[in-house]
Amino acid sequence: MTIAPSSAAGIRAPDTGIAREADQLVRNTTSELIYHHSRRVFWFGALQGRRRDLSFDPELLYIGALFHDLGLGERFHGSGRRFEVDSADEARRFLRSHHVPEDSIRRVWTAIALHTTPGIPQYMEPEVALLTAGVEYDVLGIGYEDISEADRAEVVALHPRPDFKRRILAAFTDGIQPKPETTFGNVKADVLQHYVPGFERGDFVRTILDSPWPE
Repeated sequence: MTIAPSSAAGIRAPDTGIAREADQLVRNTTSELIYHHSRRVFWFGALQGRRRDLSFDPELLYIGALFHDLGLGERFHGSGRRFEVDSADEARRFLRSHHVPEDSIRRVWTAIALHTTPGIPQYMEPEVALLTAGVEYDVLGIGYEDISEADRAEVVALHPRPDFKRRILAAFTDGIQPKPETTFGNVKADVLQHYVPGFERGDFVRTILDSPWPE
Protein backbone atom coordinates (compact mmCIF):
# COMPACT_ATOMS: atom_id res chain seq x y z
CA MET A 1 0.00 0.00 0.00
CA THR A 2 1.42 3.39 -0.94
CA ILE A 3 1.73 6.17 1.61
CA ALA A 4 -1.27 8.45 1.41
CA PRO A 5 -0.95 12.24 0.99
CA SER A 6 -1.13 14.09 4.27
CA SER A 7 -3.59 16.91 3.69
CA ALA A 8 -7.33 17.13 3.00
CA ALA A 9 -10.13 19.60 3.76
CA GLY A 10 -7.67 22.06 5.25
CA ILE A 11 -6.44 19.52 7.81
CA ARG A 12 -2.88 18.21 7.67
CA ALA A 13 -1.95 14.91 9.28
CA PRO A 14 0.93 15.20 11.77
CA ASP A 15 4.30 14.70 10.10
CA THR A 16 6.36 13.92 13.20
CA GLY A 17 8.58 10.89 13.54
CA ILE A 18 6.25 9.12 15.94
CA ALA A 19 3.22 9.82 13.72
CA ARG A 20 4.99 8.43 10.66
CA GLU A 21 6.07 5.34 12.60
CA ALA A 22 2.53 4.77 13.88
CA ASP A 23 1.21 5.13 10.35
CA GLN A 24 3.70 2.59 9.03
CA LEU A 25 2.95 0.13 11.83
CA VAL A 26 -0.80 0.24 11.31
CA ARG A 27 -0.48 0.15 7.54
CA ASN A 28 1.65 -3.00 7.82
CA THR A 29 -0.50 -4.82 10.41
CA THR A 30 -4.10 -4.14 9.38
CA SER A 31 -6.17 -4.47 6.25
CA GLU A 32 -6.51 -1.71 3.70
CA LEU A 33 -10.12 -1.35 4.86
CA ILE A 34 -9.11 -0.62 8.46
CA TYR A 35 -6.22 1.63 7.46
CA HIS A 36 -8.38 3.86 5.25
CA HIS A 37 -11.13 3.91 7.89
CA SER A 38 -8.66 4.86 10.62
CA ARG A 39 -7.21 7.73 8.63
CA ARG A 40 -10.71 9.00 7.79
CA VAL A 41 -11.54 8.91 11.49
CA PHE A 42 -8.67 11.30 12.13
CA TRP A 43 -9.85 13.75 9.49
CA PHE A 44 -13.49 13.62 10.45
CA GLY A 45 -12.62 13.96 14.14
CA ALA A 46 -10.31 16.90 13.42
CA LEU A 47 -12.94 18.57 11.24
CA GLN A 48 -15.48 18.21 14.05
CA GLY A 49 -12.89 19.69 16.40
CA ARG A 50 -12.45 22.66 14.10
CA ARG A 51 -16.21 23.11 13.83
CA ARG A 52 -16.59 22.94 17.63
CA ASP A 53 -13.61 25.26 18.15
CA LEU A 54 -11.88 22.70 20.37
CA SER A 55 -8.19 22.84 21.15
CA PHE A 56 -6.72 19.36 20.76
CA ASP A 57 -3.38 17.67 20.16
CA PRO A 58 -3.44 16.52 16.49
CA GLU A 59 -0.68 13.98 17.07
CA LEU A 60 -2.57 12.25 19.89
CA LEU A 61 -5.80 12.25 17.90
CA TYR A 62 -3.97 10.85 14.89
CA ILE A 63 -2.32 8.02 16.81
CA GLY A 64 -5.57 7.22 18.60
CA ALA A 65 -7.38 7.05 15.27
CA LEU A 66 -4.72 4.84 13.71
CA PHE A 67 -4.75 2.34 16.59
CA HIS A 68 -8.45 2.34 17.47
CA ASP A 69 -9.37 -0.84 15.54
CA LEU A 70 -6.06 -2.67 15.76
CA GLY A 71 -7.56 -5.09 18.31
CA LEU A 72 -9.84 -6.57 15.64
CA GLY A 73 -6.82 -8.36 14.19
CA GLU A 74 -6.40 -12.12 14.31
CA ARG A 75 -3.59 -12.07 16.86
CA PHE A 76 -6.04 -10.67 19.43
CA HIS A 77 -8.82 -13.21 18.85
CA GLY A 78 -7.81 -15.24 21.88
CA SER A 79 -7.16 -12.36 24.27
CA GLY A 80 -10.48 -12.62 26.14
CA ARG A 81 -10.63 -8.82 26.24
CA ARG A 82 -12.80 -6.35 24.36
CA PHE A 83 -11.13 -5.39 21.10
CA GLU A 84 -11.21 -1.75 22.20
CA VAL A 85 -8.99 -2.62 25.18
CA ASP A 86 -6.60 -4.62 23.01
CA SER A 87 -6.36 -1.65 20.65
CA ALA A 88 -5.82 0.78 23.53
CA ASP A 89 -3.15 -1.43 25.11
CA GLU A 90 -1.24 -1.61 21.81
CA ALA A 91 -1.32 2.17 21.52
CA ARG A 92 -0.09 2.50 25.10
CA ARG A 93 2.81 0.13 24.46
CA PHE A 94 3.74 2.04 21.32
CA LEU A 95 3.61 5.44 23.04
CA ARG A 96 5.56 4.25 26.08
CA SER A 97 8.28 2.91 23.81
CA HIS A 98 8.63 6.50 22.57
CA HIS A 99 8.68 7.95 26.11
CA VAL A 100 5.49 9.94 25.62
CA PRO A 101 4.24 11.56 28.87
CA GLU A 102 1.83 9.39 30.84
CA ASP A 103 -1.00 11.93 30.75
CA SER A 104 -0.91 11.92 26.95
CA ILE A 105 -0.84 8.12 26.93
CA ARG A 106 -3.82 8.05 29.28
CA ARG A 107 -5.81 10.27 26.92
CA VAL A 108 -5.08 8.08 23.91
CA TRP A 109 -5.84 4.88 25.85
CA THR A 110 -9.14 6.30 27.12
CA ALA A 111 -10.13 7.62 23.70
CA ILE A 112 -9.64 4.22 22.10
CA ALA A 113 -11.19 2.21 24.94
CA LEU A 114 -14.35 4.34 24.95
CA HIS A 115 -14.86 4.86 21.22
CA THR A 116 -17.83 2.44 21.10
CA THR A 117 -19.41 3.68 24.33
CA PRO A 118 -21.96 6.38 23.44
CA GLY A 119 -22.87 9.18 25.78
CA ILE A 120 -19.59 9.52 27.72
CA PRO A 121 -16.64 10.53 25.49
CA GLN A 122 -18.12 13.89 24.47
CA TYR A 123 -17.79 15.08 28.08
CA MET A 124 -14.11 14.20 28.34
CA GLU A 125 -10.86 15.65 26.96
CA PRO A 126 -11.01 16.86 23.34
CA GLU A 127 -8.90 13.97 22.03
CA VAL A 128 -11.31 11.49 23.66
CA ALA A 129 -14.39 13.30 22.40
CA LEU A 130 -13.07 13.75 18.87
CA LEU A 131 -11.92 10.20 18.34
CA THR A 132 -15.45 9.01 19.07
CA ALA A 133 -16.86 11.81 16.91
CA GLY A 134 -14.68 10.67 14.02
CA VAL A 135 -15.71 7.04 14.44
CA GLU A 136 -19.39 7.92 14.74
CA TYR A 137 -19.16 10.09 11.64
CA ASP A 138 -17.45 7.49 9.45
CA VAL A 139 -19.33 4.39 10.64
CA LEU A 140 -22.75 5.69 11.70
CA GLY A 141 -23.08 8.97 9.84
CA ILE A 142 -23.76 10.86 13.09
CA GLY A 143 -23.42 14.59 12.42
CA TYR A 144 -23.21 13.94 8.66
CA GLU A 145 -24.28 17.47 7.74
CA ASP A 146 -21.84 19.04 10.21
CA ILE A 147 -19.08 18.69 7.63
CA SER A 148 -19.47 20.31 4.22
CA GLU A 149 -19.96 18.18 1.15
CA ALA A 150 -16.71 19.54 -0.31
CA ASP A 151 -14.65 18.68 2.78
CA ARG A 152 -16.27 15.26 3.03
CA ALA A 153 -15.47 14.58 -0.63
CA GLU A 154 -11.82 15.53 -0.15
CA VAL A 155 -11.41 13.11 2.73
CA VAL A 156 -13.14 10.28 0.87
CA ALA A 157 -11.08 10.96 -2.25
CA LEU A 158 -7.96 10.59 -0.11
CA HIS A 159 -9.26 7.43 1.60
CA PRO A 160 -12.06 5.83 -0.44
CA ARG A 161 -14.79 3.73 1.17
CA PRO A 162 -16.06 1.28 -1.49
CA ASP A 163 -18.77 -1.02 -0.09
CA PHE A 164 -17.71 0.23 3.33
CA LYS A 165 -20.87 -0.56 5.28
CA ARG A 166 -20.84 -4.25 4.39
CA ARG A 167 -17.05 -4.62 4.70
CA ILE A 168 -16.71 -2.92 8.10
CA LEU A 169 -19.54 -5.04 9.52
CA ALA A 170 -17.71 -8.13 8.25
CA ALA A 171 -14.50 -6.91 9.89
CA PHE A 172 -16.32 -6.35 13.18
CA THR A 173 -17.84 -9.83 12.97
CA ASP A 174 -14.50 -11.50 12.23
CA GLY A 175 -12.80 -9.58 15.04
CA ILE A 176 -15.28 -10.32 17.81
CA GLN A 177 -16.90 -13.63 16.89
CA PRO A 178 -14.04 -15.59 18.56
CA LYS A 179 -14.76 -13.88 21.91
CA PRO A 180 -18.52 -13.24 21.97
CA GLU A 181 -18.59 -12.81 25.75
CA THR A 182 -16.83 -9.46 25.31
CA THR A 183 -19.93 -7.98 23.68
CA PHE A 184 -21.99 -8.05 26.88
CA GLY A 185 -23.44 -4.59 27.46
CA ASN A 186 -21.99 -2.97 24.34
CA VAL A 187 -22.99 -2.21 20.77
CA LYS A 188 -20.99 -5.04 19.21
CA ALA A 189 -23.59 -7.51 20.49
CA ASP A 190 -25.80 -6.11 17.71
CA VAL A 191 -23.21 -7.18 15.14
CA LEU A 192 -23.11 -10.79 16.31
CA GLN A 193 -26.90 -10.83 16.67
CA HIS A 194 -27.18 -10.02 12.96
CA TYR A 195 -24.33 -12.07 11.51
CA VAL A 196 -23.60 -15.09 13.75
CA PRO A 197 -26.27 -17.80 13.79
CA GLY A 198 -26.98 -19.10 17.27
CA PHE A 199 -25.45 -16.13 19.09
CA GLU A 200 -27.25 -15.33 22.33
CA ARG A 201 -26.60 -11.88 23.68
CA GLY A 202 -26.15 -11.34 27.39
CA ASP A 203 -29.19 -10.06 29.23
CA PHE A 204 -28.49 -7.56 32.02
CA VAL A 205 -31.84 -8.09 33.72
CA ARG A 206 -31.49 -11.89 33.58
CA THR A 207 -27.98 -11.60 34.99
CA ILE A 208 -29.32 -9.68 38.01
CA LEU A 209 -32.25 -12.01 38.59
CA ASP A 210 -30.08 -15.13 38.24
CA SER A 211 -27.25 -13.89 40.47
CA PRO A 212 -26.42 -15.92 43.62
CA TRP A 213 -27.96 -13.25 45.87
CA PRO A 214 -31.13 -14.56 47.51
CA GLU A 215 -32.93 -11.23 47.12
